[in-house]
Amino acid sequence: MRHTISVTVENRSGVLSRVVGLFSGRGFNIDSLSVGETVDATISRITIVTTGDDRIIEQVTKQLRKLVDVIKVTDLTDVNFVDRELILIKINATEKNKAEILRINEIFRGKIVDVSPTSYTFEVTGDENKIEAFIKLVKPFGVKEIARTGKVAVSREM
Repeated sequence: MRHTISVTVENRSGVLSRVVGLFSGRGFNIDSLSVGETVDATISRITIVTTGDDRIIEQVTKQLRKLVDVIKVTDLTDVNFVDRELILIKINATEKNKAEILRINEIFRGKIVDVSPTSYTFEVTGDENKIEAFIKLVKPFGVKEIARTGKVAVSREM
């Protein structure tokens, strides 16, 4: 089962390395990783997406909590949360397919961020399903390049 784990940490050198090292040292794969400062510049939030059964994830979260610079660990999988990803995707564009590519982009509310005589580059944000659906629809036109962020997530307020 996929889990989204939010880790709030002190914004110090080496913290990310220790968090990632905990996963790699135990043979766990990280599917997605995103890090950034919070409202407080001395604190960062790490969002990790990983796969494992509940027992494994419980062990990982317990071990994360033991790291010195870790403030809080939350497995968001069992709570109501909002998540988003961003992709930049460069697609082959010809006179024959430009209109259709632009229509697909409009449906997904993407932004055109670069245009050349032979390609369009779009920025698309949304949940993982939206991103995957967009990629699937434009793949037949020829995807030249994709840059994709990891998932960022926060719990919903009740």
